[in-house]
Amino acid sequence: MIHGGISRDEHTGAVSIPIHHASTFKQDGVGNFVYEYARTGNPTRHALEELIKDIEGGFKGYAFGSGMAAISAVMNLFKSGDHVILTDDVYGGSYRLMTKVLTKYNIEVSFVDTSNLAVVEAAIKENTKAIYIETPTNPLLKITDLKSISKLTRSHNLLMIVDNTFSTPYWQNPIEFGADIVLHSATKYLGGHSDVVAGLVVVNSESLATDLHFIQNSIGAILGPQDSWLLIRGIKTLAIRMEEIEENAKKVAKFLVEHSHVSKVYYPGFETHQGHSVHKIQARGFGGMISFDVGSNHKAEEVLKKVKYFTLAESLGAVESLISLPAKMTHASIPRERRLELGITDGLIRISVGLEDVEDLIEDLHFALAK
Repeated sequence: MIHGGISRDEHTGAVSIPIHHASTFKQDGVGNFVYEYARTGNPTRHALEELIKDIEGGFKGYAFGSGMAAISAVMNLFKSGDHVILTDDVYGGSYRLMTKVLTKYNIEVSFVDTSNLAVVEAAIKENTKAIYIETPTNPLLKITDLKSISKLTRSHNLLMIVDNTFSTPYWQNPIEFGADIVLHSATKYLGGHSDVVAGLVVVNSESLATDLHFIQNSIGAILGPQDSWLLIRGIKTLAIRMEEIEENAKKVAKFLVEHSHVSKVYYPGFETHQGHSVHKIQARGFGGMISFDVGSNHKAEEVLKKVKYFTLAESLGAVESLISLPAKMTHASIPRERRLELGITDGLIRISVGLEDVEDLIEDLHFALAK
């Protein structure tokens, strides 16, 4: 994470990659160039793309203007009439893209519980082209067995796409388990400081790299050089941030599960969490995301009003601890009936544990829940 990719400037020796704001580049004769036009390639963005490729263990990396831009680019690999299977408990923005935008292009999607292999296999059709999973999921932290999904995709000649935002490459590397494409909302843990919006994609083959670069260049939803530099800087401290966040999250989760006003806690680190044993095999840590149910929307909103150190905000993965109400925030685009069917209740609170002193965080939640 510190020395991966292009970690220093070869021309000056600078240990921080320069920010190249140039939109175009001089050619030494027609077609003789390293960089041509900043939409097609930029030295700062290229350094970031090489870095994410290295830490995910893939063939090639690509940087986009947001996580949704990255997901949209990947979905542009498919054509009218194709069918894609997705995790049911998926981020609300992904659900909106699949059901409100891609359907206009006759790309068919099915949402299934990807933690149940039999259900996934039953959803495969003649026109199915890919299985797209989140693990852990957002916000219920459901776990999907990467190795089992990989075997299934190989046997049916399908692409395996994994959104690795929650685990990050520090804890989990899906390509090791057979993933063809790995996605990140780099706005979250990779940036880590609530100051950049970005998306990253890593592919595991030359053919996918060729296709995705064509899409990236054609659509043009690229990440700018300033934001690319911010992400490189954020990734350099990812390891130490994730270790500290992990320690904080374990203690916060333990507090919540023992609290009388909390009816249920979702945290992969608990042995009772469904998929815990699978996650332990395919990941090195449990992350900083916790969801818990306080029973009703009214109670949940009271908690949100009372916290001081947890910031009520969209997003996650920052140095600041964040708190949200999925039903009215991140997953509001999913119809209520569907949310309830999945288990995303009106009283479900999602927290992203940050780097504050853990006793302060626990005291903050204790006060809010007591009220």
